Amino acid sequence: MNPIDAYKEECKTRIEAQGKNEQVKAAASRFTEETIRSGYSYNFSWMGRPIIQYPQDMIAMQEIIWEVKPDLIIETGIAHGGSIIYYASILELIGKGEVLGIDIDIREHNRAEIEKHPMSKRITMLQGSAISEEIIEKIKPFAKDKKTVMVCLDSNHTHAHVLKELELYAPFVTVGSYLVAFDTIVEDLPADLYKDRPWDVGDNPKTAVYEFLKSNDQFVIDESIDNKLLVSVAPSGYLRRIS
Repeated sequence: MNPIDAYKEECKTRIEAQGKNEQVKAAASRFTEETIRSGYSYNFSWMGRPIIQYPQDMIAMQEIIWEVKPDLIIETGIAHGGSIIYYASILELIGKGEVLGIDIDIREHNRAEIEKHPMSKRITMLQGSAISEEIIEKIKPFAKDKKTVMVCLDSNHTHAHVLKELELYAPFVTVGSYLVAFDTIVEDLPADLYKDRPWDVGDNPKTAVYEFLKSNDQFVIDESIDNKLLVSVAPSGYLRRIS
């Protein structure tokens, strides 16, 4: 075995062992819970824009984008625009692809910052509900004839909303690519941690993912990503399309 393949095998073995290490997983869980309480994810930016994501998840997204090399990345939920700029910057390095961001309320100050950003050349934004028929119809021309499409769901995190997103956006995802549901971590946190939000334990993206997979065998949870990251807001949320 050549050194490159040997290193890949070492990583694979290490990740599998890590996924079985209950002590490490418990430590990661404690870190995740406490840092969510402290607002840890609000401390980071990408190329000047707040990204509001865990660095671990963004490294995973970079790995996926580099592997899949999508022609189109669709993300629901824009906020400050850090994540769509991040994805656009990776596509810029690859040399192809565009990002389609969707949000029910694109704040004007955020829109202005995104539109003047160097990566805006690879970004289109649509304002409206991610689960509305109008928005889905607007997405279709962007996805038409694209060889590779991936989707990220990061808007309203209630079970009903995310389940509807999963049902509506899954058909856009191409075989071998990913459908990522963020904030599945809510299911693993203490109840009432998000007192100012409509989602909670039993009503969140992870419960939606599990419900979605009951009737859809075209996607599987990529557990190797969970085992690799340990610290993530999207456990069981990295879904790979296999057929």
